[in-house]
Amino acid sequence: MADYSPPDSNKRAGIKGVKRSGKVADFRYKSPPPPTRNNRSSAAGAAAGAPRRQAYAALDLGTNNCRLLIARPSGENFTVIDAFSRVVKLGEGLAKSGRLSDLAMDRALGALHICADKLRRRNVHLARSVATEACRRADNGAEFIERVRRETGIALDIITAEEEARLAVLGCHILLEGGEGPAVIFDIGGGSTELILIEPCGEGGSKVPRILDWQSVPWGVVSLTDSVTRAENDPGQRQRRYQEMRRLVSKSFADFARRIGPTARNSANIRLLGTSGTVTTLASLHLELPQYDRRAVDGLIVPSAAMRAISRRLSLMSPDERKTLPCIGPDRADLVVSGCAILEAILDIWPAGRLGVADRGIREGILRSLIAADEESERSRSAIQSGRGVSA
Repeated sequence: MADYSPPDSNKRAGIKGVKRSGKVADFRYKSPPPPTRNNRSSAAGAAAGAPRRQAYAALDLGTNNCRLLIARPSGENFTVIDAFSRVVKLGEGLAKSGRLSDLAMDRALGALHICADKLRRRNVHLARSVATEACRRADNGAEFIERVRRETGIALDIITAEEEARLAVLGCHILLEGGEGPAVIFDIGGGSTELILIEPCGEGGSKVPRILDWQSVPWGVVSLTDSVTRAENDPGQRQRRYQEMRRLVSKSFADFARRIGPTARNSANIRLLGTSGTVTTLASLHLELPQYDRRAVDGLIVPSAAMRAISRRLSLMSPDERKTLPCIGPDRADLVVSGCAILEAILDIWPAGRLGVADRGIREGILRSLIAADEESERSRSAIQSGRGVSA
């Protein structure tokens, strides 16, 4: 097979035609104005810790999926009041053409129209909508973002790989297995994979961990599948294809592996947490679930050896055989093998004995960021109003 190189291995590379990420919210959903005589009572109530009923939204347009969460604050957490997820395959064919195809953009727009309708009907107070690797990489990514804004009203922010890693950590770190050892969190996406070495937060997971090192590589389940020749006529071909996938991913991880190698070797206990469709699918197979159940999977701790065994079994199956398995089906039958190859490459460089599974990530990270920023804004407005005094 050909020796493919990642299209963009610079983790801080710029984005074609798009300014650096930093936007916080959709233009249609704005914070309320500063307190006045007519609304100072509600502001004071919020500052005093009264329940807040505003709805917040997070939309993540990835290389393979379009996902939306709408939630309300609930104590230190939030309660989801609406959700949407659809496989759109936005990055289909991107690895070879360098462009988003018309068919892929139409699929994504169909899903985004549904998201826009939900945002309106739920009267969302504040939202953030992000796009990731497919739009970062595509020559026509900026054009597509403008088309989305024009046709749906949703203002997508193409975030950097660094921001993607930060949001993934913020969204799922509370599920990290307890202990004192160093930890790696990873997110296997459709077009890229992020690896993040974090400083342990201690028991309880209430403190947001500090990121010590990270790397993003442009191999995800879609980009890797599209870049390696499809040869699955017999088990021998399937095994060779799988090994080529692992080799490509390991080559891309090499710099990060060298940096974190001493930490892994010199630590008595290392921890690992994964957030992606790959790990939740493999966890479902490990549990032998007849259908996917988020409550059974989110927060599960699985022996890494079991995940490797499932990965290798899947890699030797034909696509038709994989389609018949519960929790895989036709949508994931092609992509799950590349996800398994990425997972095994991660376990090679960070050989934790157990793997934590998270069915949460970027969207939850966005929601926590929005809610925290809005609370801080309310406290600031209240403090300013109190300092000025209020006329009778």
